[in-house]
Amino acid sequence: MKWSEFFTSPVGKKFVMGLTGLFLVSFLVVHVGLNACIWAMDGGEMFNKAAHFMGSTVVMRILEVGLFIGFIIHIIQAYALTLQNQKKRSIGYAVKMGNKGSKWYSRSMGILGTLILLFLIIHLRNFWIPSRFLEMQEVTYNGVAMHDLFGLMRETFADNIWLVSLYLLGCLSLAYHLMHGFQSAFRSLGLHNNRYLAMLNALGVGFSVVVPLAFAMMPVSMYFNWVQ
Repeated sequence: MKWSEFFTSPVGKKFVMGLTGLFLVSFLVVHVGLNACIWAMDGGEMFNKAAHFMGSTVVMRILEVGLFIGFIIHIIQAYALTLQNQKKRSIGYAVKMGNKGSKWYSRSMGILGTLILLFLIIHLRNFWIPSRFLEMQEVTYNGVAMHDLFGLMRETFADNIWLVSLYLLGCLSLAYHLMHGFQSAFRSLGLHNNRYLAMLNALGVGFSVVVPLAFAMMPVSMYFNWVQ
């Protein structure tokens, strides 16, 4: 089989999905670590410095481009696989298996992914676009001027329960998406050892709970003014 044929085959598409999925998981680790700096209780200094480093370092900007490419490939392959699976199951089963066959979130990855995509668009509009293309209020630390993204975050979520609720829905969708996608990515890359899969399943459940919960606590903390 040629490489071009492999990447357009069902196995190849799943391989690309797994590879890009793990790449995006690594991004989530970095992103949640950076955002956790809001709890330093230093007026946003640590968070603003970390965000400035991520936005001004050449290597990080190159990785940012790679991140967008990874998102696009992951989304395209996801919808391609969803359409492919729908065609295969057009007749359907005589008896609905329900959760006996697979968990509901495993069967709803397309819907969950769409909700995450909509959430991502809103998130980019609220934070990434202002930080890259619009005039923003600045703060200065040790003679270095930088965007006050901490202030923008606080302003965005303060007294805006609807936006906070929308972010919570996005984090919930991410949690269930990861619940299936984390271990599925390793399966797609060829890991079939039952002992390691059990460990990865446990790790995936923990990751799927802790990371989205940490993301969810950020708008909640800003809304209730728990961080200063």
